[in-house]
Amino acid sequence: MSDVAPRIVTGTAPAGAGEIELRRALGPVQLIMLGIGCIIGAGIFVITGHAAAEHAGPAVAISFVLAGTGCLFAGLCYAEFASMIPVAGSAYTYAYATMGGFIAWFIGWNLVLEYLVAASTVAVGWSGYFTDLLHNAGITIPAVLSRAPLDITGTHDITLTGSLVNLPAAAIVVLLSTILVVGVRESATFNGVMVAIKVTVVLAVIYFGFSYIKMENLTPFIPPNTGTYGHFGWSGILAASGLIFFAYIGFDAVSVAAQEAKNPQRDMPIGILGSLVICTILYILMSLVLTGIVPFQILSSELTAHPVSTAVNSIPELAWLGPFVNIGATVGLASVVFVTLYGQSRIFYSMSRDGFIPPLFSQVHPKFRTPHRGTIVTGAFATVLAALFPLDILGELVSIGTLLAFAVVCLGILVLRVQRPNAKRHFRTPYVWIVAPLGIFACGAMMYGLPAGTWWRLGIWTAVGFVIYFLYGAWHAKKPQWNLD
Repeated sequence: MSDVAPRIVTGTAPAGAGEIELRRALGPVQLIMLGIGCIIGAGIFVITGHAAAEHAGPAVAISFVLAGTGCLFAGLCYAEFASMIPVAGSAYTYAYATMGGFIAWFIGWNLVLEYLVAASTVAVGWSGYFTDLLHNAGITIPAVLSRAPLDITGTHDITLTGSLVNLPAAAIVVLLSTILVVGVRESATFNGVMVAIKVTVVLAVIYFGFSYIKMENLTPFIPPNTGTYGHFGWSGILAASGLIFFAYIGFDAVSVAAQEAKNPQRDMPIGILGSLVICTILYILMSLVLTGIVPFQILSSELTAHPVSTAVNSIPELAWLGPFVNIGATVGLASVVFVTLYGQSRIFYSMSRDGFIPPLFSQVHPKFRTPHRGTIVTGAFATVLAALFPLDILGELVSIGTLLAFAVVCLGILVLRVQRPNAKRHFRTPYVWIVAPLGIFACGAMMYGLPAGTWWRLGIWTAVGFVIYFLYGAWHAKKPQWNLD
């Protein structure tokens, strides 16, 4: 642990004799790359097209502004927490520090939606681009092996699509879980390469596509509401902002890496806020280019599983970019799967050390110094979800779980300011009594804009989590000790 770090203990005691700690190997640049690796992915390559076609039209750019603003409020609160409590666990750990075990479990369980389900969601999006990439190379994967066999209509009606399994989605989760077991330094290097490739492709699409924007495609910028809430108009912008909020979980993934950062008090705020600002700018520019070069209706997920390459291929002068977009999306989405699997394994690591879930998840490999067994279990569950369910159902679940976690972090920072006003803070949220309430309001508004079925699924998920808590977690939880002074 860094010399400047306060003594922080998860569970009843610090790591002692015979206990293997996670390796501290990440600096500020690697943390920013970790955030970008998770943020730039499905939001640009998959979700943007769906949000524009089904909810906001060209005004999806405004949705990104709203979502980015909400993220900024939450990100400032995250940065303060991460500088005070630099351990793996993210919002779960922060809730445990301020509001006790019951709320901590509630948030930790919903973080499973944010990370485990996100990994599956993005793997499904990756499958669409990877299948198209192979098709362009003359290799065709039949739909029966590359689409989800299950779909859900309404809140609970399960229907069969005729497919057997989404094999590419399952395969990428297995591959990346294996890499994560090997080690955090190797994983960070691998992620850095993937980030460089996909950011280059995103910048190329923005640069070359900008001159082909047609104003008629952007008019009206805010399509009139169809008479149904969430279908265009301002309600559609709000609904889209809740959906694309899924794309911003990357800065939360930076906070998960706190226990593997070299100097967490200094580097965590840099990683969180730096990745958030960079990616918000790229998202806004990319959404304007996509909806400007083609009519937004053709970006629907029902018409295309790869909206960015579909958009550039529709312009003859940009068709040369198509293969590069598929390569960038394939690599870029893989890096998102990679980071979300990483984040989930570290959250389970913290929850296990605190006694909420079995010790299996906090066992660290003696050579690789990674929570290998927890990573394998996480990867197995994500593989099953990616193989069976479609992108839109998984994406909405991720968004509501993420928004809920962010709102609690904003509330937690206010609680800590009252409970521990003199605690040492290496980063202080500016205007906290304005920023934090605005973060809560923004997250709540975007949750309100999500479909009713998503709320029902959240309720079912939460009920299952409480059963697990009262049967196991409440009886095995350890008393946390954070010396913040």
